[in-house]
Amino acid sequence: DFILLDVRTENEVLLSKITEVSIHIPMNEIPSELSQINKNKEIIVYCKSGVRSAKVCEYLMQNNYSEVYNLKGGIIAWAKEVDPSMLIM
Repeated sequence: DFILLDVRTENEVLLSKITEVSIHIPMNEIPSELSQINKNKEIIVYCKSGVRSAKVCEYLMQNNYSEVYNLKGGIIAWAKEVDPSMLIM
């Protein structure tokens, strides 16, 4: 049981998603939306390439979230390695 946290912009999410059950909170809204993210679950954070999600992982860990992981390479890597049919812009 884990949370898949998408920190991309609204426009990026409109182009592609890994799954419909991910939680979407744009990176710049994370500080004001922390209460939406359950500290008791493993959290996998992703963005387009992995840079923004790495920063969000750092921020979450600084705010007492312990099981936080960055999806290395972001949705671009996911599309290449898992779902080549996914449209990535």
